[in-house]
Amino acid sequence: MESTSKGLLGRIQLLGRSAIDIIASLGNAAIFLAMSLIGRPGPGKHFQLLVKQIYFVGVLSLPIIVVSGLFIGMIMALQGYNILISYASAEAVGQVVALSLLRELGPVVTGLLFAGRAGSALTAEIGNMKASEQLSGLETFGVDPLKYVIAPRLIAGFISMPLLATIFVVVGIWGGAMVAVDWLGVFDGSYWGNMQSSVRFGYDVCNGLIKGVVFAFVATWIAVYQGYSCEATSVGISRATTKTVVYSSLAILGLDFILTALMFGEI
Repeated sequence: MESTSKGLLGRIQLLGRSAIDIIASLGNAAIFLAMSLIGRPGPGKHFQLLVKQIYFVGVLSLPIIVVSGLFIGMIMALQGYNILISYASAEAVGQVVALSLLRELGPVVTGLLFAGRAGSALTAEIGNMKASEQLSGLETFGVDPLKYVIAPRLIAGFISMPLLATIFVVVGIWGGAMVAVDWLGVFDGSYWGNMQSSVRFGYDVCNGLIKGVVFAFVATWIAVYQGYSCEATSVGISRATTKTVVYSSLAILGLDFILTALMFGEI
């Protein structure tokens, strides 16, 4: 009986310690974000750095976004057509493709791809700068690495990912039209007309963009924090890169459920 009580107390202590560690990590990440963004120099002073980072996280991610959007749009049209044809509603395939991409697949898949490609690259880059003591060197010359290294990368991620999600949706709708209209023979007027009549800008488009902004904020924040706080070794950088992809993916999926319930769940 006594040993059972000790075992239960040990598990409770372990659980409490884990909860405290998680809360402490979240607090450190919040302080890191605030120190990076509050009091940073104006956009004009580090404009070249910002453009360079937008190219690094945004433009270099375009190929995977365009190719993925094209194939997912084509798959959505093919699957939608095969289901709708049994209800004699194949003309609604454009509506299905557009709403699925705008509300869900565009921001979520772009967020996951962004975390895998740009997020992991940001973590590895900052981790390597830490391991090679470049961050310490900046501090020696009186330059705050949070303002000079972290802030431009954070802002570049906030700007780039919603734009990438928009490109993903546009390419996906175009890929859906290629399959539905050019291959399966759906009347193009029905494809585009049903899409136009069912998509509401303030509800579907804006809510999808809000999701993209939220996912960009979370994925970029996790990426730069993991890179800045990682152990300055090759093993530490590798672990931080893995954590970036895992934490970002879980955060995006969890937030997607909450945002979907708030935006489209009539809660």
